[in-house]
Amino acid sequence: MVEQSTRIYEIIEGLKSLAEERNLTVVNDDALFQEVAGLVEWPVPLIGSIGTEFMDLPPEVRELSMKVNQKYFAMRDAAGKPAPYFAFVSNMEATDGGAAIIAGNERVLRARLSDAMYFWDLDLKTPLDALLPKLDKITFHAKIGTQGQRAERISDLATEIAQYLAADGLTSKQAGIAGLLCKADLVTGMVGEFPELQGVMGGYYAEKNPGKWDGAVVGSAIKTHYQPKGPSDAVPTGTVAVSVALADKLDTLVQFFENDEKPTGSSDPYALRRAALGVIRIILENKLSLRLKLLIGEDTDLFAFIIERLRVKLRGEGKRFDVLDAVIGARFDDELTSVIERVEAVSIFLSTTDGANLLTAYRRAANILRIEDAKDGENRHLGKLGSLNSPEADSLSIALDGITSFLQQYDQRDYDPILKFLAQLRAPVDNFFDKVTVNDADPELRRNRLQLLAKLRDTMHLIADFSKIEG
Repeated sequence: MVEQSTRIYEIIEGLKSLAEERNLTVVNDDALFQEVAGLVEWPVPLIGSIGTEFMDLPPEVRELSMKVNQKYFAMRDAAGKPAPYFAFVSNMEATDGGAAIIAGNERVLRARLSDAMYFWDLDLKTPLDALLPKLDKITFHAKIGTQGQRAERISDLATEIAQYLAADGLTSKQAGIAGLLCKADLVTGMVGEFPELQGVMGGYYAEKNPGKWDGAVVGSAIKTHYQPKGPSDAVPTGTVAVSVALADKLDTLVQFFENDEKPTGSSDPYALRRAALGVIRIILENKLSLRLKLLIGEDTDLFAFIIERLRVKLRGEGKRFDVLDAVIGARFDDELTSVIERVEAVSIFLSTTDGANLLTAYRRAANILRIEDAKDGENRHLGKLGSLNSPEADSLSIALDGITSFLQQYDQRDYDPILKFLAQLRAPVDNFFDKVTVNDADPELRRNRLQLLAKLRDTMHLIADFSKIEG
């Protein structure tokens, strides 16, 4: 078959048909379909059996060994659980229907899985905490230290994060233990054979051979602490798992930034952008209330780096990243969940007629101030305004005072009522610009009215820096 697309189709449909005969499904793996289609000229799908003695292995071990070493496809039963079968593709049609080919592949797989079973049984003989001294002999980075030192830092930070998340003493302790153990599987035989399984194997070992920890909780946290590994990967959930995953990524970011190993425009050898995006996704998707700057040691460069990743994320999702700049420019806030809630509220507000008109009025006021400031210095609102000699100007000033008073009394985490209150500015603003001449011939009136425009600008800046809104 000359066309690769034809071979891929024959592989997918052939495996699907054979699987359905056994009430099974083939685990979808587009990359493996592509690879196998490039290895065969005349694809003949076949299915073999896995010895029941190997079904006690973690499915990740079994399936990774099949995929990496033999290019086999994993299978699931009707309930979606791992089935004792594997699918593969021969490069020829055999006269015996493939019986000899299947038997040969089953024999090879038994040998592969026997090796994996050996590592599994050997690793289970040693508790994870007994492996910690070996981490002191592994250098993570010349400027940063060993994996052992790293594990200690992750443990301390995971405990701190759990406490920030209002965890009780036992939960915080479990987070600290999981952080300490999360790198221990790096020195196990299985991870030495399959580096792709780091974290996953530590989770299984923590579950199967618990020490002074809850095997299920600590094991789950270790398994997921590298997540999310990509944009489609799920984020960890649960206080312990979230605390360890955040601690791992934040420690990486803090250490590399402290040692001036920051990403450049063309290079990011330590995947710090991915780590920052992982921090953002974990916080936002779990709706966590965390003071980010407390966790990164008040590093302003690192905080700006994380915000830039958030900006890129919003841009990729087609959201208003300029509103993010406006919200952050108005008031410092390092709780990302709160920031995004404000961004969404302001974005919705700007899409309304009141919001669009107020933005126009703001820009009109800002333009007037910029022109007049160039003539006679900055016009600022210094407190009490002098005579405005206009009921429309007086009404606008009173409305602005009302918004300022409302903001001082209201919880600024909840932006919807604040923006609804702000929308009430539309009428007095429209009336002001319709009926009042700012650059009055009277110098005192001109100065006072310019200060009123500054008051309008500054009041709106309490909510968002609308000068950063594009379009």
